[in-house]
Amino acid sequence: MLRDTYKRPLLDLRMSVTDRCNFRCIYCMPETEGKQYCFMKREQIMTFEEITRLAKLFVRFGVRKIRLTGGEPLLRKDIDVLISMLNNIEGLQEVSLTTNGFLLKQYAKRLKKAGINRVNVSLDALNNDVFMKMNGRRIKSEAILEGIEEAINQGLTVKVNMVVKKGMNDSEILPMARYFKEKGITLRFIEYMDVGSLNGWKLDEVVTSKEIYKLITNEFPLEPVEAKFFGEVAKSYRYVGTNVEVGFISSVSAAFCSDCTRSRISADGKLYTCLFSAKGTNLLASIRNGASDEELLTTIRHVWENRDDRYSEERGKQATIRGKRIEMSYIGG
Repeated sequence: MLRDTYKRPLLDLRMSVTDRCNFRCIYCMPETEGKQYCFMKREQIMTFEEITRLAKLFVRFGVRKIRLTGGEPLLRKDIDVLISMLNNIEGLQEVSLTTNGFLLKQYAKRLKKAGINRVNVSLDALNNDVFMKMNGRRIKSEAILEGIEEAINQGLTVKVNMVVKKGMNDSEILPMARYFKEKGITLRFIEYMDVGSLNGWKLDEVVTSKEIYKLITNEFPLEPVEAKFFGEVAKSYRYVGTNVEVGFISSVSAAFCSDCTRSRISADGKLYTCLFSAKGTNLLASIRNGASDEELLTTIRHVWENRDDRYSEERGKQATIRGKRIEMSYIGG
């Protein structure tokens, strides 16, 4: 039976708006286009109207924050139109976006005008050799840094997420910390997770938050920062003598399933209650079969209130749990 500690409210929704990426991420390796990854057909992906309808229902259920993800959300045509539609939903407090930053320089002004105030940018290395090896497209980190700079110039708050994989980009931990400390930008280190089934994840490739924290504090003293809201997944610190924060997301070494208040919807309208889920509930099929708002709310309530997934805690009892899971490129971070 599900313990009472897992009966928490649903406050935060992640909505994937595309399954397309500009380049590979650490969670998609070693997939290559046309082999292990197949794009969805246009008719399989939710329209802006369908996304907005679902968003309104989740706000009625209690959601206050929506983050647009992918794939890469900036590849979705007229994404700023969707953002404006979402920002008109009564009761919704924030619409934010996660991006790999490649198109951010081009879109920052449009995002701000549409109502985005915060973007999370995924960047796993500053060193171009490391970064190009990881993205598979010979895209240099300067392109992402220029996008971050433009976003800040447009008045957007930027947080940078770095996934650390031992032997691949762990040499970039301190360079990243130094760079973003100097820039006054929050950097969050994320433990390499066994998301999906394609990346050949191994426990010994994880650099734990504890190890990263120790490495940083050898150079920069840190002091803890109180959590800003219930269910915050990052443990935050501040560089002593500054207002610049650094965060650690420890989903492998210190699971936080019992505090999770977020759910996810894939680009094809499936509801997932865990980043490590194998199956989702097809809300889009219900919409296109004529389901009423009340019928959809009943489905959402049933899925959330009866969830029993706590993969990260269960995985902690063994090296990993094998089996097919939703890929990061479909569900976002």
